[in-house]
Amino acid sequence: ASSMSRSAGILDKTLSRGKQEVNQSTFAVLYSEIIRYAQKRVNTDTELHDRLATYGKFVGERMLDVIYLREKGYKRETKLLPTLIFIKSVVWKNLFNKEADKLERSNDDQKTYLLIENSPIVNSFISIPKDKPHLNCAAFVAGIVEAMLTSSNFPCRVSAHWHNGTTYMIQFDDSVIARENALLNNQ
Repeated sequence: ASSMSRSAGILDKTLSRGKQEVNQSTFAVLYSEIIRYAQKRVNTDTELHDRLATYGKFVGERMLDVIYLREKGYKRETKLLPTLIFIKSVVWKNLFNKEADKLERSNDDQKTYLLIENSPIVNSFISIPKDKPHLNCAAFVAGIVEAMLTSSNFPCRVSAHWHNGTTYMIQFDDSVIARENALLNNQ
């Protein structure tokens, strides 16, 4: 019984920060294998984007709680703009060791935001075939962002596009904008 009390189970240990960096070549090999795995199971670029986004959602749903616990003591934002800033800064630093380059709201549509990354690490080691110029493997990261926002009660669709590097277009449901407007009107 004394040996059991000395060794703590994995669930009893804290979620420490641990080593923050992953070797880039290790990441490149793993990520290229994820893309190769997805490519073998699809027929079109759109299907590949969707498949990569699905894999990213799996990661985003699991990372959200860990990042909130480590960074904010599990306190979550309830307003849209602070949540987007949290993703642009804290989440990006946790995942990619730097902040995203820019966050903008679309001039044309109040429910569309653009998260811009000039040179995403997920595209650093990927060669895009000349016959597929619209293929953007950062769809994986779009899935991460979508899962984090949706899990935070900001339902949306996120897609990755080639524009100023890579732009993640975040299109929120009408309910999110209505809720934000109601919050602003009640202040």
